[in-house]
Formats: sequence, structure tokens, C-alpha cells
Amino acid sequence: MASHPDESAAPPRKALRDRLHQTRDRFVAASGTEASPALAAHLSDVLAELMPECLGLYWPLRSEFNAAVACLEDRNLDDLALALPFATKSPVRMHFRAWDRHTPEAKDECGIPSPQGKPAEPDVVLVPCLGFTRTGFRLGYGGGYYDRWLAEHPHVTAVGLAWACCEIDEAELGPQAHDHPLMLVVTEQGVIGG
Repeated sequence: MASHPDESAAPPRKALRDRLHQTRDRFVAASGTEASPALAAHLSDVLAELMPECLGLYWPLRSEFNAAVACLEDRNLDDLALALPFATKSPVRMHFRAWDRHTPEAKDECGIPSPQGKPAEPDVVLVPCLGFTRTGFRLGYGGGYYDRWLAEHPHVTAVGLAWACCEIDEAELGPQAHDHPLMLVVTEQGVIGG
């Protein structure tokens, strides 16, 4: 969506993350039941256009959109190969493993459910966003797992998933050199970018 901005001192992100967590939690508590089907419908339309061979998902944390459930409920994706990430803390790395559509019984080194399947190479990856900009930059939890993985896989189509209430402007985020813009971001209100 966008090229990297000029290097500049980025504002501290901890306060921004805290604020966005609270905003997202409040939104989901109040409107998540109504908003989830709308986001799922927009995601379904995007995936129908992209036609991935292998789709990289994420296991939802806290008040993230549950893309795993949305994709399992989308009958158009019944024959699509799915994968979930597996993260290690030392070194800080992430890779994807084939997912058989059952609740994962294992956990990665970050404590997130992950399958025990073989390594997989998704061509489209759904990326959870705590915050996002109109130009495709995202704010995650600060571990850098997705940034590293996307840097190593520049050919992959990265699609951000977020609640519209978590949109921020680029000046507030202060994108850094290691931040990789997403191709587009899908929210319950529609698709941004692309």
C-alpha cells in the first residue's frame, strides 16, 4: 500500500498499544457480535478475489477478530489448505504449520495454540492488527514476529484484519524501517487499500 516513510523518531508505542487494547476490548464487548459477521463477509470477498493456494491464519487472542472461525464457516474455503503460525522466543522467529481445522492441542513458545502439522508456506497471510493506518502500516503487540516473517517472504500477500475503531493516523504510529505495509486491511466497515 505504501512505501516506508522517511526515518524519524517514532513516538513511544506502549501507551498507544494500551489505548488501542482498551478501545478494541470495549468495542468487542459492545458490538463484536454484530460486527463479526460483517468483517467475515468482507474477508470472504477478499479471499474470493485473491484465490490463495495456502492461507496463513492466526489463533485469536483477547479481542482480535476470529479469522479461524470465519474461514472455517466459509464453505468456499472448504478445500483450501490452511496454516497457523508457530513462534519461538530464542531466536525470535515464526513459521507456519499445516492446520487440519481442529483446535490445536500444542502451543508455541509464546503460549499461543499452534498445530503440530508439517511446515507450510502460505501465499496469502491474514495478519492481526492492534492498530492500522490507511496506508497499510500496522501496530502489533511489539514482538516483531510478523515483521520478520514478512521481510523474509516478500512475495506473500499480507492482509491485515482489524476493527475499524483501531484506525490511527501515520503520524501517531510513526512507522519504522522494520515495519512492512500490508497490501490491504479488512475491517467490519470494508476494505482499505488494495
